[in-house]
Amino acid sequence: MARLALLNNIEHQDLRVITRHAGAFGDDINQVLVFPTEFEEIQREYPIFFSKDSRGEWIAVALLGLDRNENLFLDDSGWRARYVPAVQQRGPFSIGLQEQQAGTRAEPVIHIDLEHPRVSRTEGEPLFLKHGGNAPYLERVSRVLRVIHQGIEVSKPMFAAFAEHGLIEPVAVEVKLSDTEQYNLTNFSTIGAANLNALDGAALERLNKAGFLRAAFAVVSSISNVSRLIELKNRRRAGA
Repeated sequence: MARLALLNNIEHQDLRVITRHAGAFGDDINQVLVFPTEFEEIQREYPIFFSKDSRGEWIAVALLGLDRNENLFLDDSGWRARYVPAVQQRGPFSIGLQEQQAGTRAEPVIHIDLEHPRVSRTEGEPLFLKHGGNAPYLERVSRVLRVIHQGIEVSKPMFAAFAEHGLIEPVAVEVKLSDTEQYNLTNFSTIGAANLNALDGAALERLNKAGFLRAAFAVVSSISNVSRLIELKNRRRAGA
């Protein structure tokens, strides 16, 4: 059970965070939530799909595996990709909002889950420098949290714009590994490439000014990474 605390360099001076990736830290998942603020990095490694969350809101996910609890990018040596999605990079940290003074605008602050399996006092990366100030790892975490925080703010208007222009469409992906083994991915949606290419100049300009056009093209480009999943899956099957 999470035990969140506002991170500070007095109570948490000696805390460390284990940064390696493994199933014990929740990395054995076959899909992960991703944000528009990281689409350009994500599309170089993973297929991006859209689905609905428990509230019926559109979200974007990166597909990591074909079976339940299967991350084809994870092995005994860690996460084998050039970019790890922000949600999996953030470790025990999250962003909360706090008023600095009564009546002022709430500002984002960092919280840490003290019960998270990555939190340690004996191994891992320090959070604070010995004589004060943030350690390089904590600075990196701050950047990752900004990617998430800004991505959450951008996601809803992005999906609204995609829907307005008729760009979101269901996709059925057939992954055939052999004559007898096939996966049918039917619960996802994507950007309809034909509809995207058919947009007129005014629509393209609106999407571009909003910063959503590059995100749309990143989603379309990412689908080619399904072939990489097939390659990784067959490699894992051959080594089993």
